[in-house]
Amino acid sequence: MSQIKKYTKKNGSTAYFVRAYLGYDPKTGKQRQTTKRGFKTKKEAKSYLISLQAEVDKFGAPEIKKRTFKEVYEEWFEQHSKKIKPSSAKALQSKFNRILPQFGHLDIKSITPQYCQKVINEWADELKSFKDYKIQSNLVLKYAQKMDYIITNPFEKVTLPVQKDHFFVEVNGRKENFYSKKELKDFLSLIKDEPLNYTFFHLAAYSGARKGEILALNWSDISFDKKLMYISKTLYFEKNTMHLLTPKYTSSNRVISLDPDTILVLQFWKQEQFKRYQQINQPILEDQEQPIFTNYHQFHRKMGRIRLAYFNDQLIRIIKNNAQLRRISIHGFRHTHASLLISSGASPKDVQERLGHKDIQTTFNVYVHLLKEAKAETANKFYSFMNDDDH
Repeated sequence: MSQIKKYTKKNGSTAYFVRAYLGYDPKTGKQRQTTKRGFKTKKEAKSYLISLQAEVDKFGAPEIKKRTFKEVYEEWFEQHSKKIKPSSAKALQSKFNRILPQFGHLDIKSITPQYCQKVINEWADELKSFKDYKIQSNLVLKYAQKMDYIITNPFEKVTLPVQKDHFFVEVNGRKENFYSKKELKDFLSLIKDEPLNYTFFHLAAYSGARKGEILALNWSDISFDKKLMYISKTLYFEKNTMHLLTPKYTSSNRVISLDPDTILVLQFWKQEQFKRYQQINQPILEDQEQPIFTNYHQFHRKMGRIRLAYFNDQLIRIIKNNAQLRRISIHGFRHTHASLLISSGASPKDVQERLGHKDIQTTFNVYVHLLKEAKAETANKFYSFMNDDDH
């Protein structure tokens, strides 16, 4: 029996949808149906249903196209990719390489909340970023709902499980992806004789810049006199081709002040880099064109900008060869900088601007427990100040 039902749209307004039954499929013996949404009034929906039934009576039931999740994904991605950067599109495709084996072959109408819940539970056991996979899958189903391929979105009924964290060790009862001041100094001391690695990890921990932002730097982005670093681009590789893109957010375009030690580290590396170019008789470029982070590319037989995964590999090697080091990720050096900033008394606004967060709420969300701890120390700092006779 055909149905006309009222539903509430996202903007709060109401509309009607029609579910029309078109008899049985002679091949499968299953009942065939079609749906259409977006009717402003019940009268409009009823008029469509009457016209459809008259057409079925005269010409027979129209062929209903079966759409797989993969087909809907490709249709959605074609539109969505026009609104995002090439680097974001590539990252999105990489995520769907894991999503499609689970959903791609399924008829979009046959996907149930129970199946979605099962897949989410499996992802939670395997992936730290399982929530993001759920978000991306959900976008495809939202698109299917918008295009009237399905009436309800099964992902809306999924409950996100509590993840089992396999990656970070516990420190004071928490999982921490950053080093303490002592741990950072210990780490850097172990790579003091590796100028390239030392410069990168020192700069990451002392500036809080993202990996892609650091690897995109040219020497013209450093002002040694003013002790400033200018962030205006990020590095992206696709099919062995390098691209310099605008940063993640508008707020990511920023100027970062550098401490005297970091200036010395960069000056030393600039001299060392020049020596390496001389050794292979390759001229070094002018500052505005010369990348800060380069190494020798065996295939091209010349110095060139470092690939994005290079320092990930170096970090794995360093930690593996030094058992006393706690495991953190490359991004953990950005967190290290933020945590040390907060511990030193920097305000949340200072942290937001230095890290290039798009808004202050992002800073609070990421570093809420550290900010609470810093706030708890305020009374002790005031007490120490009031009892210090030198002030």
